[in-house]
Amino acid sequence: MNKNDAAQVFLRVILGLTFFIHGLSKFQGGIGNTAGFFNSLGIPGFMAYIVAGIELIGGLAVILGLGTKIVSVLFAIILLGAIVTAKLPAGFLGNGQTAGYELDLALLAISVYLACASRTVFSVDHMFFNKKGV
Repeated sequence: MNKNDAAQVFLRVILGLTFFIHGLSKFQGGIGNTAGFFNSLGIPGFMAYIVAGIELIGGLAVILGLGTKIVSVLFAIILLGAIVTAKLPAGFLGNGQTAGYELDLALLAISVYLACASRTVFSVDHMFFNKKGV
């Protein structure tokens, strides 16, 4: 394993852990509250369940390196939605009451990178699809 592979594994684990914790938080804090927040933004409340499920299950999958490319694309879609609907009006760093979109933008960059990157040796995907350059 070279240093680029190690860095990619690090990014994958951090991204997966971040999304897993965010998904878990949505369920522990009462998914109904998240659905209500979605409704207040003009997003159908049932989408809260979908987003939280993708974050929770997708986070675990990315940590393991299972379906990383697909899940990273889903994460990117979620992040774009969060930036446009909830974070953009507050600005890059936020306005004191609402968080800005700086973290979302960094997570988006990681997601896009992982969606485009090759599989690493330390991933479940590599065990099943052991092809060079894929």
